[in-house]
Amino acid sequence: MNAPLETSSLYDCRDAFVATLEDLAAANESIVAVCNDSVGSSKLAGFREKFPERLINVGIAEQNMVGVAAGLANAGKIPFVCAASPFLTGRALEQIKADIAYSETNVKLVGISSGMAYGELGATHHSIEDFAWIRALPNVPVIAPADRIETASVIKWAAEHQGGCFLRLSRVGVPDLLPENHVFELGCANILRDGSDVTIIANGTLTYRAMMAAAILDKQGISARVINMASVRPIDTQAIVEAAQATGAIITCEEHTIFGGLGSAVAEVVVDESPVPMKRLGVPGIFAPTGSANFLIEEFGMSPSGIADSATKLIMRKK
Repeated sequence: MNAPLETSSLYDCRDAFVATLEDLAAANESIVAVCNDSVGSSKLAGFREKFPERLINVGIAEQNMVGVAAGLANAGKIPFVCAASPFLTGRALEQIKADIAYSETNVKLVGISSGMAYGELGATHHSIEDFAWIRALPNVPVIAPADRIETASVIKWAAEHQGGCFLRLSRVGVPDLLPENHVFELGCANILRDGSDVTIIANGTLTYRAMMAAAILDKQGISARVINMASVRPIDTQAIVEAAQATGAIITCEEHTIFGGLGSAVAEVVVDESPVPMKRLGVPGIFAPTGSANFLIEEFGMSPSGIADSATKLIMRKK
């Protein structure tokens, strides 16, 4: 399908996350939230007001936070761990590995303000390695929804999923891309726009920019397929192979280092199943400089025009 793109209204996916979590918690007393002094940034104030005994704030102690969540899960609770993604995944990686992945514990990790959302706070607060760190672990699906509709659907899926998962949410506003009745399916991509000359694969905040890039390319007579790949692990192998065969070139866009993330996951499928020219857009193996999230995305060639330019150059490699 060719999804409509309306950018006049931008939505913070954290709002969809907390609204859905509160609805689920009202219907299921097992759902609890665990955070690291991040009630404000995770927008959990409403949850705390409605369910004061079901919000556990451990303070700035991320390793302890994950351990507490694992204990709650072992006691039959369904904990949603909410924290800034760089600190949740960086500081507590060993606990995520041992207490959730290895132990197959029913903990939902919610990385807030991921990617370069904390732009002006610098490299210490950028979360551009989280895909790679968590994707390497067994038993933990890695998911980055593209808009508020998909975010709500992913939270509902996570509450029902038996086992751990990592949900990557940004604080940067994005428009609606998916229909209101969208139902998230793990490992299934969504074709937002069909095309025959090149495929653009993105997720999170980059998906709508990929759609805008496709519109630019369309005016140049280039037909671009756009795939929203929210599920990074497991990844939709069939969608990637079909795109490679149908368009002959693939470009990936991610708010992450180009090493170990979405682009790497797609490249692994391409090289094994259907080799075609590829270009990975993202942070090229450096620490990103200080600046707003939008500035940084443009700095690394992922504005709509930047993506379109890279796609045009990539197409030339097919000839």
